[in-house]
Amino acid sequence: MATLPPCPTPPTGPDGPSDHGARRHAHWWQRRRVRWAALITLLALSGLVILALVREQTGTEGFLVGLGLAVLPVPLLMAAFRWLDRVDPGPWRNLIFAFAWGACAAALVAIIANTFATHWIATATADPSGAHTVGATVVAPIVEESAKAAAVVLVFVFRRRDFTGIVDGVVIAGFTATGFAFTENILYLGTAFGTDQLAGHSGIVSVTAATFFVRVVMSPFAHPFFTVLTGIGFGIAAQAAARQRTRRVLLPLCGLLLAMSMHALWNGSASFGALGFLAVYAAFMVPAFGVLTWLVIWTRQRELRTVRDELPAYVMAGWMSPAEPFALGSMGARRAARDYARRYLGKPGARAVAQYEAYATSLAFLRHRGRLGRAGPDFVLRERQLLTELWNRRQVARPALEYAARISSPVRVPPQWPGHGIQQGGTAYGVQQGGTAYGAPGAYGYPSGPGRYPGPFVHHNPYRS
Repeated sequence: MATLPPCPTPPTGPDGPSDHGARRHAHWWQRRRVRWAALITLLALSGLVILALVREQTGTEGFLVGLGLAVLPVPLLMAAFRWLDRVDPGPWRNLIFAFAWGACAAALVAIIANTFATHWIATATADPSGAHTVGATVVAPIVEESAKAAAVVLVFVFRRRDFTGIVDGVVIAGFTATGFAFTENILYLGTAFGTDQLAGHSGIVSVTAATFFVRVVMSPFAHPFFTVLTGIGFGIAAQAAARQRTRRVLLPLCGLLLAMSMHALWNGSASFGALGFLAVYAAFMVPAFGVLTWLVIWTRQRELRTVRDELPAYVMAGWMSPAEPFALGSMGARRAARDYARRYLGKPGARAVAQYEAYATSLAFLRHRGRLGRAGPDFVLRERQLLTELWNRRQVARPALEYAARISSPVRVPPQWPGHGIQQGGTAYGVQQGGTAYGAPGAYGYPSGPGRYPGPFVHHNPYRS
């Protein structure tokens, strides 16, 4: 792995060598705007078609009722997956794409393929009831999980820089499946409402109420749970070295097959009767979901440890202050830093600190991959880009992070800390008594005065031999 760039001389620009010449000679279909326009057009057309199909099957009134009920779990699921992604949050455009793909493209593929396959099986076997069972337990899991997995594949291939580990795979897969379940719930709830209208049912004994309880109350996590297994496979593959081609291919396939199997078990449980369904729910779905939740949270904690372990190299090189690795490796300290910046600098200050935290986390993950021999050929360029982004925000972010480290830890960094230019009788960063350091309070809008400057603090000294 390349040595760290020297500090304090920052890189000249975030983009590295100019690629305007390559862009000038690229074919029109290779341009980013063309690809984005094609993708948006595809999703929009898929959305219009699936809207027409669902409305045709449910009717206008049933569609509106289904829409109103199906949207209830969506904010909760999206918030849960976004919470998991707080350590190194991915761009919202990836998440919006994933949700739109699940709600529009994947749902359209599923409704057409499932209908065609079930009709073909019923015609071939002359057994409509058996065809419905086969379609639900065999065809639907294969078609639906493959259609949802396509979004994970697209992000994995075309947004590889944003797809670095298990949590990224879980979040992309979760958003995709949430969108898919949203559209499917509109169909099921709208159809149930139409059935109640014809039969004259209402209240808690209605088909709509029963469908709502099973799909929205009992199992809103079902589709996300299945597809997250695929996301985990791609997440582990993203952490593999480029030379480990077998692992990078087999792990996503294993995740997809496991997702199909769990989906088939869940759909098949409906044919076991009410007791059989509850037995599968209690014996398989709930424990498996609990294990998966534990795995994702454990992975998030491991990401925080990676931040604390990798960033000290940049402390020793002078790019960061001693307090930053601890503050950036704690979600509570990160939040305290943003709150501190918001209190004195408003929303722009809090936004700058949040961006600094995100870039520093990406830098830690990049260095971790490089240390393990898993970084790509653009490691040096990417590292310099991230360091540039940090350097441009250091004046606002550094005092806030040091304040957060101070209130989160009682242990002060000793004055003889190596590699920081701290001299006897001076202050941090080599600034003599009476000066300011990199944006210390009083220089960039933070409060000044005795006891107000958050000096360098950390929870412990991880670099002392």
